[in-house]
Amino acid sequence: MQQLIEWLEAHQLPCYYKKFLGIECLGCGMQTAFILLLKGEIIESLKVYPALLPILFMLIYLVLHLIIKFRNGARVLKISFIFTLSIMVVSYILKLLAY
Repeated sequence: MQQLIEWLEAHQLPCYYKKFLGIECLGCGMQTAFILLLKGEIIESLKVYPALLPILFMLIYLVLHLIIKFRNGARVLKISFIFTLSIMVVSYILKLLAY
């Protein structure tokens, strides 16, 4: 696991939105938050990018729904998408106001 974390830290992709426009995008911080989550630093991960856990839940649930076909799977995915997008937008606005 440590080798994976070190590789991810060495190969993080730059944010071209931030590089060219000077402001962060909706996804800025997701890579760092994922690495922190892999290290077991859940609180720090949530501070860096609060929408990471809902995104991971949504992706895992989507894969399971495609395999198992949950009865209300589409409804759960729609609600989790709206919830996740709301967290992303609110945290993005708060991040912009903090600068």
